[in-house]
Amino acid sequence: MNFIGNIIWLLFGGLIASIAWLIAGLILCVTVIGIPFGVQCFKIASFVLWPFGKEIELGHFGAGGFFLNIIWLVLFGWGFAIAHLVIGAIFCLTIIGIPFGVQHLKFAQLGLMPFGARIY
Repeated sequence: MNFIGNIIWLLFGGLIASIAWLIAGLILCVTVIGIPFGVQCFKIASFVLWPFGKEIELGHFGAGGFFLNIIWLVLFGWGFAIAHLVIGAIFCLTIIGIPFGVQHLKFAQLGLMPFGARIY
């Protein structure tokens, strides 16, 4: 069932969302300071491309990861999280869209705190 969900996801917006995260990563990698943030965007892009059957575990970061998450949240994360929350809420308005809305809620979590998050 996850395979079918991923194929439908890919055809109806998953590819576009993944490309958006890739572009964000490329923009962030322009400067040396932005490279760690760009790398996180690339990781999220791969997750956004094929999300069904994967789970997120947050909170495995040290002091450096905590500091980077704070910077991420202030500069970028709130925008990513709000975008995914709004899209997820719109999907959840219909019965058919609920599984896709749930995926966007996962992405909102990553949009807030990507450093130290584990995707399995």
